[in-house]
Amino acid sequence: QVQLAESGGGSVQAGGSLRLSCAASGRTFSTYAMGWFRQAPGKEREFVAGISWSGSSTNYADSVKGRFTISRDNNKNTVYLQMNSLKPEDTAVYYCAADLWGGGRSDERPYDYWGQGTQVTVSS
Repeated sequence: QVQLAESGGGSVQAGGSLRLSCAASGRTFSTYAMGWFRQAPGKEREFVAGISWSGSSTNYADSVKGRFTISRDNNKNTVYLQMNSLKPEDTAVYYCAADLWGGGRSDERPYDYWGQGTQVTVSS
């Protein structure tokens, strides 16, 4: 069992930065690949970024490549999403999720555990 809690969301102007954190409970965090997803109002949830259990492999949606960076610290049971050059279209609720068997894949169906989400609002 893994419990996830996101933090770090907020309101920022376009071009600004935010860093999201996802703290995990449980001793098996380091065995899970992790992903960040987001859901904007009226839209389906979409993949943002993923990272393997070791942190050696990462995966990004085309819309955030070069602007967002996913990382993890297994000693702190935490995964991060550094978001730079934010755009209004990045406005969404951001969720972290844990996947026991994947390597940070973009398909949300295999992810076993989800956080409650944190709101990110980017104004123009």
